[in-house]
Amino acid sequence: MTPRLRGLLITALVALAAGFAGVGLGKLAFDRTHRQPSLHEVIHNELQLTTDQTQRIETLEADFAARKRALELEMRAANAELASAIREEHGYGPRVTGAVERFHHAMGQLQTETIRHVFAMREVLTPEQKQVFDNTVVSALTTEQQ
Repeated sequence: MTPRLRGLLITALVALAAGFAGVGLGKLAFDRTHRQPSLHEVIHNELQLTTDQTQRIETLEADFAARKRALELEMRAANAELASAIREEHGYGPRVTGAVERFHHAMGQLQTETIRHVFAMREVLTPEQKQVFDNTVVSALTTEQQ
């Protein structure tokens, strides 16, 4: 390799490294987006649960996960029904309407189950933990998604 080619290669590598460093520093200095911790993260990482609280919440989470899976399967089935109805009706006919209503019902049930689950977990907490929990829930419901 000639000295001139080696110099160009070293210059290119230094420029590439400087570019990556600049992007990294720029993100640190100017990227002000801050991801809020999820409710799950707050419960398991910030509330300092007792062993009993952890066991009770894990039981609630397992029960909720099963109900959530069933409702998500129902929404997928409603979407498949909707696809079939659209293919056959080519308009907003009675089958399309029924599939949309089926999906909305399952989605509403999932939202209701989620809210019940949140309140059930809250009941396991101490008053101090409830305050952090409530703030996290309110923040999650009112903060714009990034």
